[in-house]
Amino acid sequence: MPTPNYQPLDDSGSAADYFSRMAGDDHDVSGGRKKNKYAFACAILASMTSVLLGYDTGVMSGAAMYIKRDLHFTDVQIEVIVGIINIYSLLGSAAAGKTSDLIGRRYTMVLAGIIFFLGAILMGLATNFVFLMVGRFVAGIGVGYAMMIAPVYTTEVAPASYRGFLTSFPEVFINSGVLLGYVSNYAFAKLPLWLGWRMMLGIGAIPSVALAIGVLYMPESPRWLVLRGRLGDARCVLEKTSDSKEEGRERLLDIQVAAGIPEDCTDDIVPVSDKNSGQGAWKELLISPTPAVRHASITGIGIHFFQQASGIDAVVLYSPRIFEQAGIKGSDQQLLCTVAVGFCKTIFILISTFLLDKIGRRPLMLTSMGGMVIFLLMLAVSLTVINNTDHTVEWAVALAVIGVLGFVSIFSSGMGPIAWVYSSEVFPMRLRALGCSIGVAVNRGVSGVIGMTFISIYKAMTIGGTFFMFAGIAAIGWLFMFTLFPETHGRKLEEIEQLFGTYFHWRSTLRELKQKEARALEAQDA
Repeated sequence: MPTPNYQPLDDSGSAADYFSRMAGDDHDVSGGRKKNKYAFACAILASMTSVLLGYDTGVMSGAAMYIKRDLHFTDVQIEVIVGIINIYSLLGSAAAGKTSDLIGRRYTMVLAGIIFFLGAILMGLATNFVFLMVGRFVAGIGVGYAMMIAPVYTTEVAPASYRGFLTSFPEVFINSGVLLGYVSNYAFAKLPLWLGWRMMLGIGAIPSVALAIGVLYMPESPRWLVLRGRLGDARCVLEKTSDSKEEGRERLLDIQVAAGIPEDCTDDIVPVSDKNSGQGAWKELLISPTPAVRHASITGIGIHFFQQASGIDAVVLYSPRIFEQAGIKGSDQQLLCTVAVGFCKTIFILISTFLLDKIGRRPLMLTSMGGMVIFLLMLAVSLTVINNTDHTVEWAVALAVIGVLGFVSIFSSGMGPIAWVYSSEVFPMRLRALGCSIGVAVNRGVSGVIGMTFISIYKAMTIGGTFFMFAGIAAIGWLFMFTLFPETHGRKLEEIEQLFGTYFHWRSTLRELKQKEARALEAQDA
């Protein structure tokens, strides 16, 4: 199958070299250690595509109030408009896996930016429900592409020593986008009603253009290049994104073995099989998976389900309504409270960003999910008290605000980024793009269902009862992760597959693997 025209990365002035110079890469041509600002810059720029989802999520929480007033939408129509983008993004994320296998990770990010740009323009020009739905559909496709490809690309470029740190960046930029959306709500709220919400939605087109252009200066994923038989290009990228030339060579050998290419092959271009080109991946992943692939799928997809089923997007999308239910009146006060939500999400995401490669994935995910259960219970109790009294209960109002801010903070310090990091690590290289696209589809699907039904659910079972339900789901998620999720911290992507396949007995497998590694190290020293 033909591949995009991608010139070998040499020292004569390629886009990758230009990007390396812009990043300030301190590459030591003699093969010594380097600061590797290049890999850092690649991860930053790739992850910035996630701003698109964050901005749309944040801006719609406030814009929905003004859309309802201007276009006279019902609560059901508002539910649909707010949540439907996540359903539409299912199509984008499902298509992104195959697209990125065909045209590469880099051009898939460009495509995501272009599609979202068109969607933002259409939303800003909308005059009725149908027109706005068309804009949400187009933007949703772009969001689906961006959400799938950013963690995949970053995982495949990053060295193992700080892969968790770099792969958490997409969630950092999602939170940054949410905060920007909240700020945009507040900034444009004073404009005339017909113009304010259109500016909130339409201005999202600006960053998508900048991102699409910036991505063109990034290199292609080395693992995708190997799967296409382009070892020479992959070698150049790995030398730039590894901590040393020796590590780059080791990473290339590991990738070659995983791709079924002999270790002693030194050709720049080699023929590849259809399996490496992505054909048959659906069958291998879903129809007849090996125990290791099935175990990886359960964890890689399951973590996305519980991330969203615990209610995070209900809080983010409907925070003005939640604060209203908590007794905070007035649009300005509600929007200021939502800015506080966005600020907490953005600040606390930095905690996990710096701890992922120090204490590992499991401690953070389990601590985060446990904390989410506690804050959801606080929110449920406080809202139940408020809604069953006919006067203001100040302690319950304060507890509700603390519950919301605590919930989004503990989520961002663990489950927010870890879902993307973990799911992008556990799938074998040949199935990674497809596996991650399914994970994103589940993530966006669950988010869409919650976004489109939250108002109806809390009207049917009270808002306090709704958050008791979310707390129960989060508790089940904690047990699921505690029993089935191996620790992937510090291991090369090509080694992680060995941890999967024994399900509840993964701890024994990990001990055996460590003993084997210790014996090999002793033999090497001897």
